[in-house]
Amino acid sequence: MYEEDSTGTIDFATALRDAITARGITLARLRERLTASGNPVSAATLSYWRSGARRPEGPQSLAAVDEIESLLHMDAGSLRRLVGPSQRVGPIGTPQYPLAAALLESATAETFIALGAPVMDPGRDVSTTAVTEVGADGFVISRTTRTLLQSTAGTITNVPYLDLTPGVRTPAPIFSVVAGGRISRVHSHPSGEVHGAMFELERPLGPAQTTMLEWKLEFPPEYPPNTETGHGVARRARELVLRTRFHPDALPDWIEEVEETPTQAIVTPLFLDGATTIHQVRQAWGPGMLVLRWGFGARE
Repeated sequence: MYEEDSTGTIDFATALRDAITARGITLARLRERLTASGNPVSAATLSYWRSGARRPEGPQSLAAVDEIESLLHMDAGSLRRLVGPSQRVGPIGTPQYPLAAALLESATAETFIALGAPVMDPGRDVSTTAVTEVGADGFVISRTTRTLLQSTAGTITNVPYLDLTPGVRTPAPIFSVVAGGRISRVHSHPSGEVHGAMFELERPLGPAQTTMLEWKLEFPPEYPPNTETGHGVARRARELVLRTRFHPDALPDWIEEVEETPTQAIVTPLFLDGATTIHQVRQAWGPGMLVLRWGFGARE
């Protein structure tokens, strides 16, 4: 009888140990037979799999699991289905403040601390789509962000997000959760340039696991006129999509994209070409800030 883990499912390591015991085979002999079949696995790796310290990862290891099933006279797929999702997070790079955050490093760090979050949390935005709505006056009304969040280390239960206005003191915007969690805390730095919210996830996020979080940022009437939107990532993200929708009665005369990274800032003119919506896409990108700015009349 196989043991079950804390989620109520059969554990891969237990199933492998039981099968090895039932066949009366040693790890050394199993390794020899795997090598002879063209599926070599080191003795250390087999030991890790049997103890539960590691799980098979990648096509070569999974092919070896298929061969182990055959060598141990197990039903096809009975062991492989217990491997579970990959625990690898892929290349993430060294976390860094997006450039706008670096300019406010002290205020940003103090806001993270006030929210009860580490200055650099152990999560990353794998994929993010942010949609900004611009009103008839040409100013930002709201921004809705949908993020595929992944834990890079440990277990995550809360995720902080900040809104930054370098050099401009603003009242607190309104944070709200659309799906995936709830707001457990908000904080505004005394400078008025950094405002943050802590989102409590619907369920804890273990190593390499992902979840979707969708949240909205709205700007009250007393908020200074804002003709800029963007999103920053502290680690490399697989995909970042920014979509900005302009009111048909207030189409800007000029638009520019600003891509800010720790090494450079690139400004690129963009054009609506008769449309009311514009989007920006980056893949395998970050850390950095991707910004869209616009205005009316001649570009100063």
